[in-house]
Amino acid sequence: MTYVLAIDQGTTSTRAILFNEKMEPVSRAQEEFPQHYPKSGWVEHDPKDLWVTTAGTCREAIERAGISSSQIGAIGITNQRETVIVWDKNTGEPIHNAIVWQDRRTAEYCHGLRDAGHSQMFKDRTGLLVDPYFSGTKLKWLLDHVEGARARAKNGELLFGTVDSFIIWKLTGGVVHATDATNAARTMLYDIRKGRWSRTICDLLDIPMEMLPEVKDCAADFGMTRADLFGKEIPIHGVAGDQQAATVGQACFKPGMLKSTYGTGCFALLNTGETPVVSNNNLLTTIAYQLDGKPTYALEGSIFIAGAVVQWLRDELQMIKSAGDTQSLAEQADPHQNVVLVPAFVGLGAPYWNPDCRGAIFGLTRGSGAAEFAKAALESVGFQTRDLLEAMSSDWQAEGVQPTLRVDGGMSASDWTMQFLSDIIGAPVDRPEIQETTALGVAWLAGMHAGIYPDQARFAAQWVCETEFEPQMDPTQRQERYASWKKAVDATMCF
Repeated sequence: MTYVLAIDQGTTSTRAILFNEKMEPVSRAQEEFPQHYPKSGWVEHDPKDLWVTTAGTCREAIERAGISSSQIGAIGITNQRETVIVWDKNTGEPIHNAIVWQDRRTAEYCHGLRDAGHSQMFKDRTGLLVDPYFSGTKLKWLLDHVEGARARAKNGELLFGTVDSFIIWKLTGGVVHATDATNAARTMLYDIRKGRWSRTICDLLDIPMEMLPEVKDCAADFGMTRADLFGKEIPIHGVAGDQQAATVGQACFKPGMLKSTYGTGCFALLNTGETPVVSNNNLLTTIAYQLDGKPTYALEGSIFIAGAVVQWLRDELQMIKSAGDTQSLAEQADPHQNVVLVPAFVGLGAPYWNPDCRGAIFGLTRGSGAAEFAKAALESVGFQTRDLLEAMSSDWQAEGVQPTLRVDGGMSASDWTMQFLSDIIGAPVDRPEIQETTALGVAWLAGMHAGIYPDQARFAAQWVCETEFEPQMDPTQRQERYASWKKAVDATMCF
C-alpha cells in the first residue's frame, strides 16, 4: 500500500493527514499554535511554530497509521494564503514574525497607492484589489521596518515566501525555494495573465526580485524532504493555497462550479475556465489551479470572519465553552427577535472591501442573550455568503453560475448553519462525504503527479455528496431577512 501525506498549514493550527491509494484518510494529527496581536489590527505568527507543528504533525500522523515512511509516495502542501515570511538564505532564521493575512498594518500605505491612481494597474496585472490583505505591502513593510532588510535582500541574503515556500524550504533543507501559481497569485506581485512576477509592481513597492521564489504548477516537482526528517527522502509533488486546494478537492473542474469553505474566514470560488473574468463587484480574479502550464481562473469572494466569530463567542465573550455549543444555543433563540451581527472585526471583505469599519450588532432587546448572539453569529456567515453569490452572478452572466453550492470546512459540519445557508441563498447546499477537501485536493495533486491517483476526470467522478440541504424558508421571509442584513451592513460602514 502506498500513501500520500497532505500537510494543511492553517491560520490557527497545522494538520497532517495520510491518504491511502483509494484517497481515503487513514490517520491525522493536528496541533494549534499561538496567535500574536502586537497592536490593534496587527496579527502575527512565529514562523518557528509553523515549522515545528508541521514536522510534528507529520511524524504523528505516520506513527498513528503504523506505516513506514518508505510507504509514502508523495507529499502535498496546502497553506494559509497571503501570510508573509522573510528569512535568511544561509541560516533559515526569520528576520521577523510572519505577518498574517488578517493583518491590517499597511492600510494607510494601500490608501496612498489608491490615491496615487495605481488601483487599475494592480487589478489588470494581478486580478486583486489594493488591500492590506495581500502579501505585497506586508513584504514592503518588513523591508522598510526591519533594520538592514532591504539591503540584505538586494544582496541576495534574504528570501521571501508565503507559508508554502517556507515549509518547502525547511522540508528540503534549504535546497528548494519555490511556490505554486495559486499562492503566487495572492501576493499582489504576480501577473496572472503573463504567468510571471511583475517587475513593474516590484519596482513600485521597492521589492528586490532576487528574493522571490520560483513559480511552478500545482502538480510539479518541489524537491525531496531531508532524509533525517521522516526516515527517508519523500518527494513533494503538490502545492496549492488552501482555498484553491479545496476547489480541487471539491472537484470543481467545470466552469460555473462553485465551492465555499468555512474556516477562520469564508472563501467562495467560482471556476470561470481558461479566461480571467474582471469583476465589477469587488470580487477577485485569481488562479483556481494550474496544471501542465495552463492556468484555470476563478472569481473569488473573501469573507474575513466566519469560524472566527464562533471563537469570539468562546474566547472573548465566554458565552460558550466549545464551538459545538453554538448550534444548540442557536436552536434555543427567540424566533421573534431579529438580532443581526456584522462581524467586521478586521473590516469587511468582498464585495464591500472596507478595511476601516468594525463589527456591530443590531436589534438587541432586553431579552437578548447568549442564544440570540449565537444565532446571529451563525447567520452572519450565511448572509455574507449570499453577498458573494449575488456578486458572482452579476459578474459572470455569460455562462451562468450553477445553482448548487458545494461546502467544506469546520463550520460545514453544523447542520443548523448549512440549513440556514441554503435558506438564505435559496439554493441547494451539498456537503461532501469526505469533508477534508482542502487536504484531499492537495493530496490528489501530489498523488496524481506521482502516478498514484487517477486523472482529473476519474477523480471528479468519485466525488460523493453526504448531505444535500434544500431551502425551506418562505421566499418573502428570505428577502426580509436579507434586507435587514443589508441595512445593518450599511449602518456599520457609515459608523
